[in-house]
Amino acid sequence: MSPYVLLAKSAVESYVRDKKIIKPAKNFPAKKSGVFVTIENRGKLRGCIGTYLPTRESITQEIIHNAIAAATEDYRFGPIQKEELPELSYTVYILSEPELVKNIAELDPKKYGIIVKTGAKSGLLLPDLEGIDTIEQQISLACQKARINPENETIIIYKFTAEKYE
Repeated sequence: MSPYVLLAKSAVESYVRDKKIIKPAKNFPAKKSGVFVTIENRGKLRGCIGTYLPTRESITQEIIHNAIAAATEDYRFGPIQKEELPELSYTVYILSEPELVKNIAELDPKKYGIIVKTGAKSGLLLPDLEGIDTIEQQISLACQKARINPENETIIIYKFTAEKYE
């Protein structure tokens, strides 16, 4: 298991069991990055929260914060309970800085995640998601998530890559 995944797992378990926020080990790189943490229970999504730009001092702080948020704040699910902890699996995504897309031909849903924006609304999809095989599907789903109607609203698209750790 990746050290990033172990960190996410430890953060969730410590918080769910004892309401304690762990301190990261000092042997992690000090770089900053956007991070997403996905939690599944027996293969079914249980929580996913992240930041596409860094908001904390380091990747480790980002992982700890987003792992706890994925376990307790994802509006689609109730908070994770202690009994669930042994059944959970974690994926950590370390994101590159988003780049403006000038032509959708630059996109590839297997390689790039996307952020769609219009006004105050935005939606994000990670790269290489199961069932998302075309650029059109990727843009459509990202717009749905953001409640953007691309036929009536002008969108701006950004792309990013993600290192995936399981």
